[in-house]
Amino acid sequence: MSSNAQNKVIPQHIAIIMDGNGRWAKLHKKTRIEGHKQGALQVRKVLEGAKKLGVKYLTLYAFSSENWNRPKVEVEALMYLLEASIKTYKKEFLKNKIRFETIGDISTLPVRCQKAITDIKQATADFKDQTLILALNYGSRDEITRAVRQIAEKSSTGVINPREISWQTIAEHLDTSSLPDPDLIIRTSGEIRLSNYLMLQSAYAEFYFTDVNWPDFDEAELEKAVAEFSRRERRYGMTSEQLEK
Repeated sequence: MSSNAQNKVIPQHIAIIMDGNGRWAKLHKKTRIEGHKQGALQVRKVLEGAKKLGVKYLTLYAFSSENWNRPKVEVEALMYLLEASIKTYKKEFLKNKIRFETIGDISTLPVRCQKAITDIKQATADFKDQTLILALNYGSRDEITRAVRQIAEKSSTGVINPREISWQTIAEHLDTSSLPDPDLIIRTSGEIRLSNYLMLQSAYAEFYFTDVNWPDFDEAELEKAVAEFSRRERRYGMTSEQLEK
């Protein structure tokens, strides 16, 4: 860890929108598929950087529910890359005691991908030091819709009293029910929007946008984001004076 990253407030949970694989590929005169492959390799560097900084949870927006609209050949390549990456990282996760989780509706992914995901989840389920979460076939609106549907079904059968529904009730039915809300959301490649990502969970998150494309986003870039986070004052509706007491 560099000296300027020491003595900083470290976010417990960082969520990243990994944008810019296609832009990186275009800049380097490579195919989009090659850009995605380079982006997959970058996950290792960022995960290692997060561990050194003391970040316990890292959520990566790997495949959105809207990404099915991309060209079929690109979607198929992404699915093969997902399966290969999970199998490649499995030994490292076991060695470094990293828990693997997902958010999103993975039931529509290819069966081979579902099997690889299930295998690594089961193998790493007891680890607590660090957790990597991949958002796969994930969209915040879809997540909220599924949560509302579950709550409505429980309400109709008397399991939940509609008058007692609270934010906690909703949170318990989101894909992230077992995770803390993200403290910091990072988006690479210069775009400044959430793109249907963790919209409810990010209510009090800090945002960090960078022009760096995801395949070039390394440990040093992560440290920059965390250093910026540490300079922010998170008030949660209170005043600075209240926080100082």
